[in-house]
Formats: sequence, C-alpha cells, structure tokens
Amino acid sequence: MGVVLPVLFAVCAAFSNALATVLQRRAALTVRQTDSFRPGLILDLLRRPLWLAGILAVIVAGVGQAAALATGPLSLVQPLFVLELPLALLIASLMTRERLPKTQWVAVAAVVAGLGVALMAASPDGNRTQVALDRWIPALVIAAAAVVALTVAGLRRPSGRARAACLGAATAICYALTAGLMKTSMHILDDDGLTAFLTAWQTYAFCGAGIAALLLLEHAMQGGPLVASQPALTLGDATVSLMLGILIYEEDVRVGWWLVPEVVGVGLIVLGVFALARAEAST
Repeated sequence: MGVVLPVLFAVCAAFSNALATVLQRRAALTVRQTDSFRPGLILDLLRRPLWLAGILAVIVAGVGQAAALATGPLSLVQPLFVLELPLALLIASLMTRERLPKTQWVAVAAVVAGLGVALMAASPDGNRTQVALDRWIPALVIAAAAVVALTVAGLRRPSGRARAACLGAATAICYALTAGLMKTSMHILDDDGLTAFLTAWQTYAFCGAGIAALLLLEHAMQGGPLVASQPALTLGDATVSLMLGILIYEEDVRVGWWLVPEVVGVGLIVLGVFALARAEAST
C-alpha cells in the first residue's frame, strides 16, 4: 500500500486536472485575445460557467494531489501528472463525440507505457516530511528567476510557438513549486495540526505559486498553439518536480544500468506527448 495509495490519489488528481484543462481551454477561447499580460483576463473568465466548472475540477485535483504528496514521494507523484495530456484528449473526444484515430491511441499507449517503464525502473523512494528553509531558499530564488525570465521572454514575442512554449515552461515551474511546497504543508497539517498549517510559510508560498501558475496557464493557452505550450508544461512539470524531489527532499531513484530503461521510458513519453499535443492542437 506504500506505493498504491499515492499512485491512486495522483491518477485521480491527473484526471481532474485533465477535465479542468478541457473546460478552461474552451472558456479561454471565448474571451478577448490579448498580446500582453492582462490580469483582467481572470475577471473575464469568471463570467464563464465552463471556466468556473474547470476551477471546481482544479480544486478536486488539488485535494487529490495533496493526499498523494502526503503519502508518497514527490518524484513518484508528480511524473504521474504526465497522464493529464492523454486524459485531456480522451475527455475532449468524449465531449465532442469524436473517435480518436489509431495514431492517437498509439501515442496514448506510448505515454502510459513509457511512464510505467520509467517509474518502475527509477523506483522513487523516500518520503521526507520536513525541509529546512536554507534548503528551500536557493531553489526558490532560481525558480523565481526562471519564471520571470521565461514570462518576460514570452510576452516580448508575438503570439505563436515561442510565446506559448515560454509561458508553458514558466507555468510548469510554478506547478512544480506548488507541489513541492504543498508536500511539506500537508505533513505539517498531519503532524502539528491546523494552526501550524495556517501559520507555516510553505502554505502561503504554495498558494502563491498556484495562483501564479493559474494566471500563466491562461495566458499560455492564448499565447499560441498547444503543440508548443503543452509539451513544455507537461514535461517541464515532471522534470522540475523530479529535481525538487531529489535535491530538496533527498529522494532516491535507481541509477546504474537502470538508466537504460529509464531513458527508454522517458523517450516514449516525449514522443507520445508531442504526438498528442499536435493532435490536440488540430482539434
């Protein structure tokens, strides 16, 4: 049950996030397009029932993610969110009542198989509950600098692949930070109670990172084709989360000859994600 429980929670959260992505994307396409960073975009979206339904799905996903992070390592839980993309495509096909072509089913199978191979080979282990502030500071500074740089670079470019990719990558970093900080907060809640949770800096930090991710995501969706933003978001979140798990939480992954199946698995994931992103962009 040590692995089963966080995996189940993470898969449920990935499904909810996929549903949220489909609903939010449909809502984002109904508001005025913009070439600059516009906080008022959220106010426009608040008037869309589809977007509000997507936010509800995000909340459900957040609860599932919190439960997964409280019971399993970050380096196991977050890579499972790669499943969001194939799940989003499947949900979208059901909503539009269109069948997925065989090539897309092959891409879905590649993502699922690659994820299974990579995680079984890596066998992430460790569930550290506390991380000292001095370990977080360098990571937070580097991540914040990267988010600002990617956001500025994206907004300086016209709508298109480069803009969408930059904003998607910035969103991915914010999502990974949200998960990393949420993990500590959940353990504080479990070990020390609600008062400690509400007074912990990690709680407000993960809320801030989550809000930033939400705002960046909406602009990434409007900034260019999904074939550019979605791979940056999907693969970036998994990569940064894995790094945080190893460097901040000191989680272990197998190396040596295990790197061979890990690389094969990651290769299948990358190929599948790009194929699915192209397919979703054409719908």
